[in-house]
Amino acid sequence: MKILFLGTPHFSRLVLEKLCASKHEVVGVITQPDRPSGRGHKLVASEVKEFALLKNIPVYTFEKVNRSMDEVRAIDYDYALTASFGQILSQEFLSHRPCLNVHPSLLPKYRGATPIQSALLNGDTHTGVTIMKMVREVDAGDILLQRGYDILDDDTTDTLMEKLGVMGGEMSVEAFDFLESGKANFIPQDAGKATFVKMISKEDGKIDFNKSAKEIVNQFRAYGSKPGVYFMLGQDVIKVGGAKDVSDEFQGQEGKIISVKKRFIIGCKGGAVEILYAQAPSGKMLRGQDFLNGYRFKEGVHAE
Repeated sequence: MKILFLGTPHFSRLVLEKLCASKHEVVGVITQPDRPSGRGHKLVASEVKEFALLKNIPVYTFEKVNRSMDEVRAIDYDYALTASFGQILSQEFLSHRPCLNVHPSLLPKYRGATPIQSALLNGDTHTGVTIMKMVREVDAGDILLQRGYDILDDDTTDTLMEKLGVMGGEMSVEAFDFLESGKANFIPQDAGKATFVKMISKEDGKIDFNKSAKEIVNQFRAYGSKPGVYFMLGQDVIKVGGAKDVSDEFQGQEGKIISVKKRFIIGCKGGAVEILYAQAPSGKMLRGQDFLNGYRFKEGVHAE
């Protein structure tokens, strides 16, 4: 089967890698245009583009794919597959050829752009991947395949994305095998059970010490890599590189710093959280005890 693949970040690349290793032929890749990155604002290609070029697959970087339908129609493909593409597809695109989507949640739960982060933030113990038919309504298409995954206590957005990306790639191959053999069976979603997730902003990474340690740790698991987790000490933004629930050892007033045995402990609702790694403005990410040794605390300052 000839596949047109649409995707952009690392999750997409993992799916594409599995698809390229199958008997199905990826005849083209559509991805987001190169974007400026870093201090020098140098243009950087998406991971999907980099991989496709290595495999000599034609790459199309449409700023708006819906405005480039003449070019899309010129591509000879049987099915399109999207995985974290980053653009909303028009009905014209979806009507041209059938299209599947790889979504890292067990739909109809967590429709939207941040299902992995949302599962971790909410402390879920189980998630998975859904292969569904693309429709105009966000993540509302009929389901072809679903597979679950038990979330580990130390899973973060990065580790979970890696695991679900590989799973999604394997399931994509299976889905096209079903379609090719005529054994595909699509099941409508129960819209009454749908939940929706939002886009993430930098402010979502700010720790609220009026929450429990478990909630704060889950926040780090979800947002630690992007957009980053932080709190304020006076006017200083302190970035967090690791957090641990130590409520069975310590109890403290919300936001109060408890320096015990060179461990960076901060009180929160019903207990305390240990800051395993921290970074002051213009400084390096340091272990909690090293941060305590180098950072000058103002008397009575609380973490906020």
